[in-house]
Amino acid sequence: MTTYKEIRGTNIEVLASDPDNPVAGQVWYNSTDNVVKGSAGALSFAWATKNAINTARYGLRGAGTAASTIVFGGDPPRTGKTESYNGTNWTEVNDLNTDRRRNTAVFGAGNTSGITFGGFSPAPGPSGSNITLTEQWNGTNWTEVNDLNTGRVLMAGTGIVTAALAIGGESPRTVKTESWNGTNWTEVNGTNTARQGGAASNLSATSALYFGGETPPGSALTESWNGTNWTETSDLSVPRREGAGSGASNTTALSIAGIVGASPDVGNQTEEWSSSGGTVTFTDS
Repeated sequence: MTTYKEIRGTNIEVLASDPDNPVAGQVWYNSTDNVVKGSAGALSFAWATKNAINTARYGLRGAGTAASTIVFGGDPPRTGKTESYNGTNWTEVNDLNTDRRRNTAVFGAGNTSGITFGGFSPAPGPSGSNITLTEQWNGTNWTEVNDLNTGRVLMAGTGIVTAALAIGGESPRTVKTESWNGTNWTEVNGTNTARQGGAASNLSATSALYFGGETPPGSALTESWNGTNWTETSDLSVPRREGAGSGASNTTALSIAGIVGASPDVGNQTEEWSSSGGTVTFTDS
């Protein structure tokens, strides 16, 4: 049987810890973890198409992780439909009590605590006034808490009930980003490109992804947040606006449905943001 040394001209290194800057193709034995590891090179990210939701719509909102998500609300027509995603398929579950659109919501890893903020006022008809209203959900009831600094619609949101971001939106189209500390909203550094109707990963206020929207026209732009600044990164495969987003950080996310193209068409596409490369661990199979 051919040995690793015969192929590579050297034995596998034995190291107590992983090297700080491994080169692509480097292999070593980690004696602390008791496993063989290797480097697949620099990290790269891309979107991949996943299973579509059951009801095509826009203006919906999402909560959860890339493998466990809930989306709710949207148009047309205005709806309270809610669907659950298990990492592979979408299943319809219980609806919202009030059909709605274009407000923004952030939740934790589940759907038992979160906040919703901004959007159109609850007046009947297709339009309304932009509001700063923020309400907190405890798993049973909504309670009004301190308002946004700037009333707007079509924002993206990410974070949890004690630490969140309100991103972009329209009042008019803006780069504004506000940070929520569990009590108050504070304006922080804005995005690079003003847009409305974008979506975001939805669990972290310090590591986030903001994607899609309308500049106009529909946008595939993706920006990454490091807790202080926004940086442009790889675009979506399909420009879209008023879709939903989910995911834990700026390294894992879903982009779900929305308005696609200039026609416009109400889409049901799902794209996943994930990494390839980095350090991998080899195990017996």
